[in-house]
Amino acid sequence: MLTRVSQNKCFGGVQSVFRHEAKETGCPMRFGLFLPPQAQAGRVPVLYWLSGLSCTEENFIIKAGAQRVAAELGLAIVVPDTSPRGVRNPGDDASYDFGLGAGFYVDATEMPWASNYRMYSYVTEELPRLVAEQFPVDAERVGIFGHSMGGHGALTVALKNPQKYRSLSAFAPIASPMRCPWGEKALTGYLGTDRAAWRAYDSTVLVAERGWKGPPILVDQGTQDQFLETQLHPELLQEAATRAGVALELRMREGYDHSYFFVATFIEDHLRFHARNL
Repeated sequence: MLTRVSQNKCFGGVQSVFRHEAKETGCPMRFGLFLPPQAQAGRVPVLYWLSGLSCTEENFIIKAGAQRVAAELGLAIVVPDTSPRGVRNPGDDASYDFGLGAGFYVDATEMPWASNYRMYSYVTEELPRLVAEQFPVDAERVGIFGHSMGGHGALTVALKNPQKYRSLSAFAPIASPMRCPWGEKALTGYLGTDRAAWRAYDSTVLVAERGWKGPPILVDQGTQDQFLETQLHPELLQEAATRAGVALELRMREGYDHSYFFVATFIEDHLRFHARNL
């Protein structure tokens, strides 16, 4: 059952938010959907945006400023939430970087998280199937991008499913969660202490082991990002891509931080990048 939460006309298209009962997470989930005006005449390419820590679907919709260019280019954009919110586990709101708003786009194996924290399968299987069934999007022309934790999610999702995604980009991604405090905390909590299990959700490992045959991966990173040196480590992704012979365009943006002001500044570049490849 799909329920429309809100709907607003925007640059000739429609920006909506929907709620549905998700099987993977076992609870209601919300997602944003922008349909460009071209969707009135037929199916359009679709981008999936994965948001960062503490975000809901609302952050991107309101702050990124993507709709104007998406309407021009004829791109649909789907924005899922970042965690299940219809179930509660002890301690799930104790910190911003684990639990609510911090699903890390993994399928948890540790209890109690394993029952509902299945954001990887939700994003790669259930949500795209629902969107393709209910809306005029072309399931053969799909790209994915994201920010911070969502940049990590976009990278790992696409690298593991190259048959599903034609284009891939990220803003300030957590490049190697196995090697930063945010990632170590989340992966331990969701997957346990065996670091071998973490490798399936680390983009530097996936690039090295699986490569990427699509167009160059586009990554923008601010040089004044407060998390650059401790959490993000884009140089590790660059090193892994170079060793694997994977084309990666890493653009260090002088003076920009980790905020949505940074995302909004370069969102048009990313949308046009995806449009060219879809």
